[in-house]
Amino acid sequence: MLRVNNVSIHFGGKFLFENISFQVGDKERIGLTGKNGAGKSTMLKVISKYQTPDTGTIETSGGYTIGYLPQDIDIQSDLSVLEETKKAFSEVEKIEKRIELIHNELVTRTDYESDEYMDYINELSEQEQLLHHLGAQHNEEAIERILKGLGFTSSELDRPVKTFSGGWQMRIVLAKILLQTPSLILLDEPTNHLDIESILWLEEFLNNYNGATILISHDKTFLDNVTTRTCEIVNGKIEDYKCNYSNYLIQRADRIEKQQQAKKNQEEFIKQTERNIEKFRAKANKAKFAQSLIKKLDKMDILEVDGSDNSNINFRFQAPPRSGKVVVKLEDVSKSFGPKKVLNKLNFEINRGEKVAFVGKNGMGKTTLAKMIVGQLPYDGSITLGHNVSLAFYAQHQAESLDGNKTVFQTIDDAAPFEMRPRVRSLLGAFLFSGENVDKKVKVLSGGEKGRLAMCKLLLEPSNLLILDEPTNHLDMRSKDQLKEAIKQFEGTVIVVSHDRDFLQGLTDKVFEFIDQGIKEYVGDINEFLQSKAAKSFRDFELDKEPAAKQEAKQEESKKDNKYLHDLRKELKTLESKISTLENKIAEADAKLKDPNTYEKYINDQNFFKQYEEFKKDLENQMQRWEEIAIQIED
Repeated sequence: MLRVNNVSIHFGGKFLFENISFQVGDKERIGLTGKNGAGKSTMLKVISKYQTPDTGTIETSGGYTIGYLPQDIDIQSDLSVLEETKKAFSEVEKIEKRIELIHNELVTRTDYESDEYMDYINELSEQEQLLHHLGAQHNEEAIERILKGLGFTSSELDRPVKTFSGGWQMRIVLAKILLQTPSLILLDEPTNHLDIESILWLEEFLNNYNGATILISHDKTFLDNVTTRTCEIVNGKIEDYKCNYSNYLIQRADRIEKQQQAKKNQEEFIKQTERNIEKFRAKANKAKFAQSLIKKLDKMDILEVDGSDNSNINFRFQAPPRSGKVVVKLEDVSKSFGPKKVLNKLNFEINRGEKVAFVGKNGMGKTTLAKMIVGQLPYDGSITLGHNVSLAFYAQHQAESLDGNKTVFQTIDDAAPFEMRPRVRSLLGAFLFSGENVDKKVKVLSGGEKGRLAMCKLLLEPSNLLILDEPTNHLDMRSKDQLKEAIKQFEGTVIVVSHDRDFLQGLTDKVFEFIDQGIKEYVGDINEFLQSKAAKSFRDFELDKEPAAKQEAKQEESKKDNKYLHDLRKELKTLESKISTLENKIAEADAKLKDPNTYEKYINDQNFFKQYEEFKKDLENQMQRWEEIAIQIED
């Protein structure tokens, strides 16, 4: 069990969060959510004790261990992947060295009858038993299984760690954490650098894990498949929901709506009571009654509505200069990495104003082709940019290229053309950087903040061809929506590489599927493409997991479920009728209490209030049942 007690963090003279308390039980799987900059990553650092809170404590039971995976990883290690991962078993290595030392002592000593010699014999037995208890004999097997699950091939296990990118180094650190089997695993955006197969493997691992997990992710499907509890950091506090992310969205909206209605009712009651106080306090025979009403108001707890931080990035891409009709033309384009051919004799055109999605399994060449178009990779064949084409490229790891020692303001001001410099602060404001935030060093920004800053930098020069490689990594849900809207409004040409179906839905008018060193073109948006592939999601499409027979079995099972769904909807309709009736009865009672002509008649009527409370209790029960049914239908 881990407890967070009254934890507060100040930043720039303000509370990032204040007096936050919650606890994590054994085997709980928690999704930590909130907008970019709300303090999610900071909370994980505090829990892992990488950062000390300004107030409050983190309490754990004896022997409680924590494994923490941050967003940014940089391992300058000359060790191989296998040797670096073995460091997860440092305790095992320590025991093995001790056993070796004891063996050397026993071989060289001749005082076989001495107490010291017998002590060595006993310690050797204890150390060997401990080694067996830690499962050291299976370590190599576990290391290889987890590394392969995270995407490493057998040939890559002997490569030096420093030769891998930050994303692959993150997988090594993650492997070490999983091998150590801590009581609590903290994961900060683990899916940003994982391919679909590795994400599915990690989902399965976490679902079968015996410890607890807290994770931050902007992958809605990953959150839904792994978590059973959602904690939202909003306006400096924690809101706790015992459900996954999708159900959290429903419950949170319903909770706020109920709070707003309850507060409205309370405010009406207070106003009516204050009118009655004014009415009766001047009358001698009612003065005592007026005083009792005043005391009643003084003792009343004023209801509050949970705050909702609705700040969003708010921007539009600059009006693009007009390009020629053909924006990009490929003729017999091929690309190989050594003996491995990735793309072979591609021929296609992208025309002015088209919005194209690049999709396909990992390793099929989507990012490779994007980099070839912008001139970052050599290739065979011909790639021609059309007349007056000016392009802007957002790379998958764009945020990593930012200078960490510059401030937010310096990053944009230094890159801005002369005519844009007077507008730097307003541009930063559109990306939620204002006030003291513009003076922050880039290196202290969260992953989401760095992503927003990199996107802001992209806007400094007007362009008519946008090439965006996984642009939604690190962006929260609302920021992704704003980016999507900006792309939809953009009058130029767009190429988007993404696995995010929700982001691509309704965004593009063409889909290029990367398959077997080639490309297949589909007209329409991503939903039409997926329907043509008979896939409900990218996961089905990319993995091609379900053969037709299995899909038919699912359809038969779905038919059986339809009757149950019909019965649920029927019950929901009946409940809605009951709720409406009860609300009307409560409203009638409220009206009697509000009416000065009938107030005195009912204020002291015990039967009236007994029935009134029964209506309210019944309404609460019916509403609770309605929520349960609605969630079942949604699921």
